[in-house]
Amino acid sequence: MYRDAVLSQTPALYSPAQVAAWAGHAERDPGVREALRRGHGLVSCAGHDPAVVEAFALLEPADRLSLLYCRGRSCRQGRSRQLLEELEQHARRRGIRRLRTEASQLSRPLLERLGWQVEREEQLIFAGAAFVRWRMIRSLP
Repeated sequence: MYRDAVLSQTPALYSPAQVAAWAGHAERDPGVREALRRGHGLVSCAGHDPAVVEAFALLEPADRLSLLYCRGRSCRQGRSRQLLEELEQHARRRGIRRLRTEASQLSRPLLERLGWQVEREEQLIFAGAAFVRWRMIRSLP
């Protein structure tokens, strides 16, 4: 699902080298599996088959949106928004007053619409390719 999300949605925003580096990251980096094991995640499943995950989001640690991915065929259906709102409720119930994340070009517009604010831009090398991302925060009233 991670790979599908990257391959289906990022080619208009990123170079082929960046897309390839990002798409293979979850398979190469054991830290992704470890984050999934430790964190609090939610999934959005296909209506016709609840075993098919269409989108997922993860808090890891508890105050950080670590992962947010949606299959291309299921984007723009409100799945990511719903997952984010539910994760915010989860964080509030645990007394967390502020969330943080590192946003891509793909996720930044959605996060901004939901009240997240950019703290700063940063450049990094990710899986061998150069990327720009934004550190963002969201106060939880």
